[in-house]
Amino acid sequence: MEYAARRNQKGAFEGFYKLIMRRNSVYVTFIIAGAFFGERAVDYGVHKLWERNNVGVCLFSCILNHVLCNLMPKYVDDE
Repeated sequence: MEYAARRNQKGAFEGFYKLIMRRNSVYVTFIIAGAFFGERAVDYGVHKLWERNNVGVCLFSCILNHVLCNLMPKYVDDE
């Protein structure tokens, strides 16, 4: 009896189904938009994480690269 009473109540998934998944065109649009914005969110998050973990690394590597390139002799092929 309790199951029958709970069965008549509308849940969150039923509302989601009626809103998104009832028509194929809306469902496909939802999937494509979700993939696009999901990719953007992951890309932004990974970029921020990379920047946070590598603070100061670029400056050091650029300075080291500049010093090494200027101190090392340059070999030119004269053929």
